[in-house]
Amino acid sequence: MTASLSHGKPLRAQPQARDSYPVFREISTRWSDNDVYGHVNNVIYYSWFDTAVNAYLIEQGALDIHDGQTIGLVIETQCNYFASLAFPQAVEAGIRVAHLGSSSVRYEVGLFARGASQSAAAGHFVHVYVDRQTRRPVPLPEPLRAALQSLLRAEPAGE
Repeated sequence: MTASLSHGKPLRAQPQARDSYPVFREISTRWSDNDVYGHVNNVIYYSWFDTAVNAYLIEQGALDIHDGQTIGLVIETQCNYFASLAFPQAVEAGIRVAHLGSSSVRYEVGLFARGASQSAAAGHFVHVYVDRQTRRPVPLPEPLRAALQSLLRAEPAGE
């Protein structure tokens, strides 16, 4: 989700297309997600990113949040907003992987109003996977790596 340069100046990030995400998770908005301006507050989007990715990993059997020896710690996160979302809308979170390292993953998540072709918001976050006890980075366990491999984004020509 990089923005192009125009005369040396970065352009604003653009909404992402639905078909650029291989997996989706539905998210129910809550009354308390809205703020005084009548739309979902910006901090809620980060919670949705985390929820969508972790739900996918748990469903794939790649993450055991209670007894697993490896846990993911968020070290970076960012979001661009393109259109408002509000309760009681249903939101769909598209998930893809932009980079898969030895102990880290960069996830990209697009948030869509149900059925929309362009994202209302798009962002990323980076997990570094660590040993639960020592909190030191460890190689991605094979079941986790396999679940993430299928989400790897194809690099467009010229990137």
